[in-house]
This record gives sequence, structure tokens and C-alpha cells, in this order.
Amino acid sequence: MVHFIGEGTGGEQIYFAASDNGLNWTDLNRSQIVLRSPIGTQGVRDPVLIRNQAGNRYWIVATDLRIGSGTSWDDAANRGSRNLVVWESTDLVNWSVPWLLGVANSIGDAGNAWAPEAVWDAAAGNYLLYWATNSTLNGIKKHRIWSARTTDFRTITTPQVYINLAGTEGLIDTQIVEVPASTGGYRYYRASKTTQIVIEGANSLTGTWTRLGDLANLTGGGVEGPMWAKFNDRTEWALWLDQYATGRGYMPVLTTNPAAVSGYRTTSGYSLGTNLKRHGFVLNVTAAEKTRVLNRFQAPVWNRLQSYNFQDRYVRHSNFDVRIDAGVSPAADSQFRLVPGLASSSAVSFESVNFPGYYLRHVNYDFVLAPREATSQFSADATFNRVAGLADSSWSSFTSYNYPTRYIRHYDYLLRLDPVSTATERSDATFRVTT
Repeated sequence: MVHFIGEGTGGEQIYFAASDNGLNWTDLNRSQIVLRSPIGTQGVRDPVLIRNQAGNRYWIVATDLRIGSGTSWDDAANRGSRNLVVWESTDLVNWSVPWLLGVANSIGDAGNAWAPEAVWDAAAGNYLLYWATNSTLNGIKKHRIWSARTTDFRTITTPQVYINLAGTEGLIDTQIVEVPASTGGYRYYRASKTTQIVIEGANSLTGTWTRLGDLANLTGGGVEGPMWAKFNDRTEWALWLDQYATGRGYMPVLTTNPAAVSGYRTTSGYSLGTNLKRHGFVLNVTAAEKTRVLNRFQAPVWNRLQSYNFQDRYVRHSNFDVRIDAGVSPAADSQFRLVPGLASSSAVSFESVNFPGYYLRHVNYDFVLAPREATSQFSADATFNRVAGLADSSWSSFTSYNYPTRYIRHYDYLLRLDPVSTATERSDATFRVTT
């Protein structure tokens, strides 16, 4: 499951959770952020996770929105971002630098682009990407579902209105699931949030949708963010609904026949882990995908760099500057994931734990914590060769990949990239890699 957790500090970013049975979820990555957006509003909500038909490429597409920064809902809806945020991966583990996809830029007075979803259209050979935009059409300004076609989530066809409810009634959240044709008589089902959750069926993504009923008797109106998930081992679905009105996160509604709305039922037999689960997406994974994801995110190894000559101090970021400090709080400011070097896999790069996608980088021989850029210059500046410690060979020192005669060292507690010659400088450039 990919999801966000709310409007608090760090809440509007990408989090992962995993489940073996589809009902009981465990937070991954020690319940910390997996992907942080450094672009647009620098916050993301409502992520969807898409696997291509070959099973070798994945995309996360999310709303570019950060209410927690002080943005009002009025500003977000009427003067907000017209972009979606997209990450790409070939393994569900290593993710690209994100980019902005301007889906609503050509839609008149569009105020936003919210709650993206995507479904593969085999007949057309592309994805139907759809989202909500607040704009004026025929003199009425409201949220409608718009759609476009894409194969790579980098370019799209001209957006078209996809769902336009009657009169002034708007619509933000809707999600489509494809099911075996023999199940209930329809190929596709969609759940939409109006005053309650409405279930519809259709045999074509662009054909006529038939209203099958609503879930008002089960859930009332205080739910949103419908998220379909079929169980791997049986013909049964969980339709997860975000209980936004009470702030309790997701609850599942179960069905063995999506068309028979009267047969949907609630259950108490579920658990969601520590993190609140807000508007997200569930991807059924293969055994190989599960192994990769759990190897990386189930029990991640995070390291700290301890100073040799100030052993109560550790390398940490503070307001994106880098220094050595004692008593670092929050502790995650001094935690890094040591990854294969961005410029050379035989070297190392330091990725921040609480700002994933941000790396230690030298700029004019000073150090900063910076979001990764898709450039060779950034990769070189953020790559270092690990060598025996200059002051103690059982510790470590690090030379710059693109300035190999210069070492990471601290000076007046600030991290620098400098040549080293004296005993003091050798001590300043020596660190213990610890947990």
C-alpha cells in the first residue's frame, strides 16, 4: 500500500505498508517517509501505484498538495497546483527523481489537479489517467473528473471531461477496478465519493456506466478516497474507504460480487499498523516483487557518522546545512542510508533518512543536503570513496569522487571538502560508520 498519513509535519509524503492477507497491514521503512517531494508544493497526497503490462516498470502518481504548510483549502482548490507529481521505478525499490506532469494546464480556469488514478485500457494500448479539476464549464464552476491518455506519464493527450455530475454537484474521488468478465456481469467497477460512496459498473472505460447502488447504509457520508483491492487467494474484494470525517483512516468494506451492492459488508477483522492510512492505493505483488520490497524496506539499515576527535558529535543536517553536533534531535537528522555511489557503484553516497531523495553534496567545498538532480554534476558531487581512516585505520575517511585529493572533514563543526595534511586535519577527516 502506498499512502500519505495526514497534514502534520512530514505527513503529506509517500509511505509504504505491506500485508500478507490484504487486511492486516505493517508499516515499512520503520514507519518513515519512503519518498519526499522536493518539487511543486513539496507535498504529495492521494498516491496511485501503477505497474506496466510487462511487469518491469512502475509509477507513483500523486496530488501536488501540501495543506500542512499553511495552504487553505480554498487556495488549494481555486489557486492550487495544476500538476501531478510522478516517480518512476524498475523494481519498486529504487525510484527516479520526480517530475511534474501538468495535467490541468490547458483546462481554462483550472484551480487544481487532485486525486489521480490510472487504469490500463487494453483496447487502446494505453493508460486512462483521470483526476479531479475544479474549473468552469457551461457557466458552472465545480470539481469534475477529467481524463487523458498516456503510456509513460510524461506526456498526455488533450484532457477531456470524463465524469460530469448533474447540476452543481461536484466529484473529486473515484477509482476504477477491472475484474474478470464473469464476476457480476461487468468488466469494470468504479466507486465514487458524492454525498456517499456510489458503485457503478461498465463494460468499457468510455462506455455507459450503470449505477448499481451506494454504501450510505454501511458507511454514511464521512468517507472518501475509495481504494479497491482484490484478495490474492480468493474471489473477494476489499473496498477501502478513508474515514476523513472522524480522522480514523481506512476501513474495508468487503464483497464477493462488486455488482451486488446489497451484499457489501463491513468487518472488524483488520489492522492498519502504526501510521494513519490516508487516501492511497494497493498493488497486488508477485513473490519476486514482495522479496525485493521487504529486503529493502522491512528492516532498513540506517547509519550515522561519528566524529573521531569529537566522539559525542555526529554528522547531521540542519536547515539543509551539514555539521557535526551532539545530542541530535530529531535523531533522524543524523541518520543516513549508505547507498552505491550515484556516480560510481564502487563508491558511496549518503541519502538522508527523514528526507529520502536528498543527499549529502559538496558545493564550493561546503556541504549541503540537497534533493537529487538528474545530472552527472549532482551525482559526482554526491559520491565519495570510502578509505581507511586517516587518524585510525579501523575508522573511515571519505575522498570526493570528482576531487579525489580532498576529504570530507569538519572545521569549526561545519562539514567541508578539503585537502588534508596535518594531524588535526586527519582527525577532522576521520569518522566511524555506526548505527
